[in-house]
Amino acid sequence: MNHRTFFPRLLAVAVAGWALLVLPGLLLSGRWWPWLLPDLAPPVLFLAVPPALLALCPAVRDRVRRRWLAGALVVLLLAGAGRAGVHWGALLPGGAPEPAPADAVRVFSWNTLYWDTTDDPEEFHRFLRSKDADVYLLQEYLAWVDGTPTETDRLGPLRAAFPGYRVVVRGELVTLSRFPVVATPPVGRGQATDDRSVPWRERFERNKVLRTDVDVRGRVVSFYNVHIPVQLDIERDWLSRDFYRVVRDTDAVRREHYAALLADARANPYPLLISGDFNTTSAMGDLDGLRGAFEDAVSASSSVLPVSWDSEGPLPLWRLDWTFAGGPLRVHRYALTDPAGLSDHRGQELLVSPAPAADRAGPVRRRPRRGGGAAPSRGSARARP
Repeated sequence: MNHRTFFPRLLAVAVAGWALLVLPGLLLSGRWWPWLLPDLAPPVLFLAVPPALLALCPAVRDRVRRRWLAGALVVLLLAGAGRAGVHWGALLPGGAPEPAPADAVRVFSWNTLYWDTTDDPEEFHRFLRSKDADVYLLQEYLAWVDGTPTETDRLGPLRAAFPGYRVVVRGELVTLSRFPVVATPPVGRGQATDDRSVPWRERFERNKVLRTDVDVRGRVVSFYNVHIPVQLDIERDWLSRDFYRVVRDTDAVRREHYAALLADARANPYPLLISGDFNTTSAMGDLDGLRGAFEDAVSASSSVLPVSWDSEGPLPLWRLDWTFAGGPLRVHRYALTDPAGLSDHRGQELLVSPAPAADRAGPVRRRPRRGGGAAPSRGSARARP
């Protein structure tokens, strides 16, 4: 086989292989558990691979074959562009959000990477205080011992570092609020847990959504603190049955958490913010429900390629941390910020405010009806000043 025939065939195989990754994913991502694995590829590849292959097309001397290959690559580029995680609005002039009002709420959402158990606690708290947020949505309030998530007790130093804040805890999720906490309704699987009677490991596995309703200057706003389980166990041999069993079983759990979160948020009458570590990239269909129902906060970002993980690596390539707003809640600023070496996730900093003209929830109800969205929680969350 000479060069004239070998190279065009090799390029055709490369184009066909890329098509097998891109096109089935449009239908299978978020619907078929094995597709969680190809979806782990950096989403930016959807924009990088087709142009790279397209640049090789002029070397194909056969004009008909060259046109077919180039046309296929253009189609694949267009098909994958929406999954690449690019914030196209940042490229357009005049796309900035309206200025934030003086009383806008400052929010900081962050996966802490095992809290302060692997860092200097004073540095950890100093970093959090530097954000000067009104509401903190923090994940991974736990220790990592012998490859296993383990309960930790760090609330005393946290309260000392944040006097006057209300502290709400459920499983591994911690929400801090300068504003009064009205209710902490359980969401999804967390409804079956109670901090006083259920082992921590069960609370950890069941509670991946912490909803906290707070009184923001006379209006109830709901903050959802989210940590969707990761898809796979990297410690297992990828050739073993157990590896794929974990992916399949975790996919079912992830779907359950997503469904419960979406159902609760859609039924919520208040302005709301959904934020945290979703362990889900822009290429994955798992986020389609949230993206279709609520506004991605990235619309208030100036970053063309917002990525949040792995900040400890040479170059972050994935956005696993997301924020959505609705109900109506306006997002005036959204930025992914450096974690100062304390985590492998960048933090999400936001300025938000409830829209004044569409107050669907009405004034704060101090004694709502039993079962309502602002009802006092009897679940596992603990709210203390």
